[in-house]
Amino acid sequence: MDIRTPVRREDILKLKVGDVVYITGTVITARDRAHARILEYLINGRRLPFELNGSVIYHCGPLVARMGEEWKVLSAGPTTSARMNHYLQTLLEFVNCVVVVGKGGVDVDMRGKCVYLAYTGGCGALAAESVKRVLGVHWLDLGIPEAVWIFEVERFGPCIVAIDAHGGNIYREVREKAERIFREIAGESPDQSSRQFQT
Repeated sequence: MDIRTPVRREDILKLKVGDVVYITGTVITARDRAHARILEYLINGRRLPFELNGSVIYHCGPLVARMGEEWKVLSAGPTTSARMNHYLQTLLEFVNCVVVVGKGGVDVDMRGKCVYLAYTGGCGALAAESVKRVLGVHWLDLGIPEAVWIFEVERFGPCIVAIDAHGGNIYREVREKAERIFREIAGESPDQSSRQFQT
């Protein structure tokens, strides 16, 4: 499925766990320090220099080089999203519609307003090929990887809907399936296998 930015709420609600998605339009990168500053702005009622509603937020610290008057994206692989759990949960209190892309998943209630797309780690060069140009950069004082980069992308992906806006979660499904198979192999009760996975 192809989606374009700005993303509409009806687009988000159509997506289900397991769908393959390609993104065309504008992508905003943000890591830990950028998320912290975004929340500082939102909580204090300050206007952000970019629009979050309808946006695609990519958990990414890109490798970017200055080429004359322009920036060139050399690599743009995903970073681990779990570090942004706390920030993202609060951020969703301020936005009505957003797509988040990263790796590893998040433990956040996204129902009704957000989907999480998984992008394969280690594919930074491939991701960079989808970036047609850098539209802007904000907060370079945080450092190049931590700054907020605004990319124009064409068919960025493939991404997999890992957590949808209806409560579906591919990570939870895989874990439950793994526990079920473990119980079958080990001949243990559900309580025993759950304790095993938690140790």
